[in-house]
This record gives sequence, C-alpha cells and structure tokens, in this order.
Amino acid sequence: MMGIGFPELMIILVIIMIIFGAGKLPEIGSAFGRSIKNFKTSMKEAEEAEKLEEGQDQPQVAEGQPQAAGDQQELSDEEKERLAREKAQAEGEAKDKAMKEAAAAFTSTLPRKGSYDFAKDQEEQAAKKEQA
Repeated sequence: MMGIGFPELMIILVIIMIIFGAGKLPEIGSAFGRSIKNFKTSMKEAEEAEKLEEGQDQPQVAEGQPQAAGDQQELSDEEKERLAREKAQAEGEAKDKAMKEAAAAFTSTLPRKGSYDFAKDQEEQAAKKEQA
C-alpha cells in the first residue's frame, strides 16, 4: 500500500501554491485551522448532549432561562433552539449597535461635503507653525 510521504506532500504544496498563490496561503491556513477548531467544538458539544440525553450529567441552566422549581425537566429541542436564536440575535444586535456607533463617531470627524475651505486650512497650518 502506498502512503503519503514528504515528497508527495511537497508536490501537493507546490500545486496549491500555483493554484492559489503565495499570498493566499496564510488565509487558507487560518481558515483550515478555524474549521478544525469548529469541528472539535461541535464534536465536544455533541458528546455533552449525548451525555445529557443518557442522564449522566445534570443540565446546566442557561443565562436568560427562568429558574423555576419545575424547570428541572430537560428542555425540548425546539425550546433550546429558540433560546439559542434569541441569544444570538441579542448578541448580533449589540454588535450592530456598537459598529453603528463607531461608524457614526468616525464619520462625524470627517469634513462635510462642500465644507472644506483650503484658505482656512492654510491659515490654520501657518498658525500652528508660528506657535511651534
């Protein structure tokens, strides 16, 4: 049986460099690393869910869930998905709000269209030079 050795890996690397170019290799490597990390995370979550279904571990109460006495029962899949969607939506809205505020702060520092006065700018620069 044939195995993949060092020479074969080098040939594959050269072909990848020809196809994608040397500039894209770091992006491809980081994307590959993220996908492996996400795969490991999802496998770990699947194992934890399997343990919960078997009753080996007690379910943890997620943030935002009601903590009533009758809440000891395991939530249905639909309720879990709904809670996950609500949490993701709230996080997304918070990120959107922060990005809009940052963009507004940046654009407020930019000169308005038609408001730039070259002569005034030259005077300000001359005044700064005189002060220095």
